[in-house]
Amino acid sequence: MRRILSAFALLWAALPALAQDTDLRALETLDAARGWEAVGRLDIAGKGFCTAALIDETTLLTAAHCLYDRQTGERIDPSRMEFRAGFRDGRALAYRDIRRAVAHPGYVFGASADMANLGRDVALLELSQPIRHTGILPFPVGLSPREGDPVGIVSYAEERSERPSLQESCDVLGRQDGIYVMSCDVNFGSSGAPVFSLSGGVAQIVSLVSAKAELEDGRVALGVDLEAPLAAIRAEMAAGRGTVSGVGASTFRTVRPGETSTAEGGPKFIRP
Repeated sequence: MRRILSAFALLWAALPALAQDTDLRALETLDAARGWEAVGRLDIAGKGFCTAALIDETTLLTAAHCLYDRQTGERIDPSRMEFRAGFRDGRALAYRDIRRAVAHPGYVFGASADMANLGRDVALLELSQPIRHTGILPFPVGLSPREGDPVGIVSYAEERSERPSLQESCDVLGRQDGIYVMSCDVNFGSSGAPVFSLSGGVAQIVSLVSAKAELEDGRVALGVDLEAPLAAIRAEMAAGRGTVSGVGASTFRTVRPGETSTAEGGPKFIRP
């Protein structure tokens, strides 16, 4: 773990200065939110929420750590989750229960400072019923971004839980071990938020938010390279694996999650 964190510290030292990112903008009206309706709030067991996005009419993309109880480390029964598409000011365009939740088979909850494990922090959720709504169009998953590419992000967070916010432009500052370091503005509740490429005027999901990292002189978002994790999770789904609503969830041996830091000056990994 120390070696991984030290490597990240070296990567940080080599990163370019932060560009002039755009500010977060609350999507307060139907017009402002048009085109982003497939992003929604994933409410979890009445204890909190993450951000999730529809990638087809029955499948959500989010972070794997959202599927676990932070206090016990156990998997949460999908029946205790609800996706609220385009949720804003107490109302959503569609509400769906979760039928099945499939995390990356190699993901270990609680090992948050392990960069390789962060790169597996991906899950797919199967809805109880498809969302077929002309105003809610699933997002395609695009090609992995490159260092220097501008990206955008739509997310919820603890201080903006009642409506989504859009950051139209932040930068991919670097990549290491399947993790992108990005200048995007995220906070608790932003876990699982889709990171978009907006090139050509078409929004495609190219990463998702796993965590944020804080150093003395700045804060960055950590996003997952989706190509290999999605292939592994789709294989699990095809094999019929995953936690099914109402059947019960497996218990995993884990440590209690929290902030993990190195010696003074090193990064802290924080689940948003």
